[in-house]
Amino acid sequence: MPDYRRYHVPGGTYFFTLVTHERRPILTTDLGRRCLREAFEEIQQRYSFDLFAVVLLPDHLHCVWRLPPGDCRYPLRWKRIKETFTERYLASGGTEGNVSRSRAKQGERGVWQRRYWEHTVRDEDDLSGCVNYIHWNPVKHGFVTAVRDYQWSSFKQFVAAGDYQIDWGSSGSADALPGAEWD
Repeated sequence: MPDYRRYHVPGGTYFFTLVTHERRPILTTDLGRRCLREAFEEIQQRYSFDLFAVVLLPDHLHCVWRLPPGDCRYPLRWKRIKETFTERYLASGGTEGNVSRSRAKQGERGVWQRRYWEHTVRDEDDLSGCVNYIHWNPVKHGFVTAVRDYQWSSFKQFVAAGDYQIDWGSSGSADALPGAEWD
C-alpha cells in the first residue's frame, strides 16, 4: 500500500486540490455550491481556518488555507468537509458515481476522490504562485478567456483588496504569469 506522507506545519499555509469521484461535474451546480458552502461554514466554526483563496470548477477545486497558530490538523478538516458535503448533497437529491467493492467495504461514497493534493506554502513568493494558479485555473481549463469573467473564484476579492488589477490574466497566456502554471 502506498505511504502517503503529508507535511504538517502548525499555523501553516497550505495549497490544496480536491477532485470529485470520476471527475463528475457537480461542484458548480446550485446544489453542489450550496452544500460545499454549508460544509465549509460548519467546519470553519468547529475548526477555525482562513480560506485565503479559492476557485471552484465543475469537477475540482483549488484553495489556500491558513491555519491557526499551533494547529496543523488540515486532514481532519478536509475529512469533515467531505463528509458534511456528501451527506447534504446526497440527502438533497444529488447522485453519486459508481461505488466499487473497495469503496463500499470502507464505507466510502462515490462523491469525492479518496485523496487530495496538498502543498505546504514555503514563503510569500510561493503563496503568490499558488494564488496565481488558483485564479488562472478557469482560463487554463477553457471556461473563460479572462480571469475576471469567472464567477466562482476569489479573484474579485483580491482585486477589491488591491492585490490584482481587474485585467490581470487577460493576456491569454500563462507564460506571462509567474507561478500560474506548474509542471
